[in-house]
Amino acid sequence: MAQTWDHVDGPAGTLAVHAVASPGASPAPDGALVVVHNFPVVPASAATTGRSLPALADRIAAESGWPVLCGCLRGVGASEGDFSLAGWLEDLRWLVDVAVAGGAGRGVWLVGFGTTGALAFCLAAIDDRVRGVATLGSPSSFDDWAQDLPGMAAFARTAGVIRREGFPEDIAGWGAAFSTLRPAEAAAAMGTRPVLIVHGAEDDAVPVSDARILAEAAGAGAELRILPGAGHRLRADPRAVALLVGWLERQSP
Repeated sequence: MAQTWDHVDGPAGTLAVHAVASPGASPAPDGALVVVHNFPVVPASAATTGRSLPALADRIAAESGWPVLCGCLRGVGASEGDFSLAGWLEDLRWLVDVAVAGGAGRGVWLVGFGTTGALAFCLAAIDDRVRGVATLGSPSSFDDWAQDLPGMAAFARTAGVIRREGFPEDIAGWGAAFSTLRPAEAAAAMGTRPVLIVHGAEDDAVPVSDARILAEAAGAGAELRILPGAGHRLRADPRAVALLVGWLERQSP
């Protein structure tokens, strides 16, 4: 990871980031793309969850002409800190800050896989610097997580996204965001901002009905694409990447 990741100071410690400048598109987009990973689900997988993001960012930048910033949120990859949903939202906003500081004049378009796609809607609802959102395999709510906070904390620890012994100290406070953050309601606040929702028809982790809920909430301007035969891991599906690049081309000035 040392060869592809840089580090920036984040709200809970350093965050691992990888930035790709625009490869000279004409006209060059006066905005930036921020890409973030899914939630790690395999035991001890947090350390490797984001490892393919730099290659994906390089590819998207080369094919779309957009500058791209990808990052690992707290507890993932080489990023410090321990997972909380509220903390991930804070980190995502921090990455927007980094992208804007780097010259994203028209604002930032967010791309999130699974959990972070849902959080992208939550951030867009409160931050108008977010000019568009693309989600891939994302849930429409975190209600399932809210039903068993000790079980969710144990799951996060097994995945490796919680590292510190004794964290969280206040499990009720740690888990409050599972109920208060409402991705579908946030999607409804997008207004006329562009939305792309991609979902695998055979996704066994997040039901395809969640994609339809998000698309309906986002309104008539949302583009919903259901990929036949695809599961939850859309990052490696060339059809998903092609849809994303095509969507980005339609956002260019």
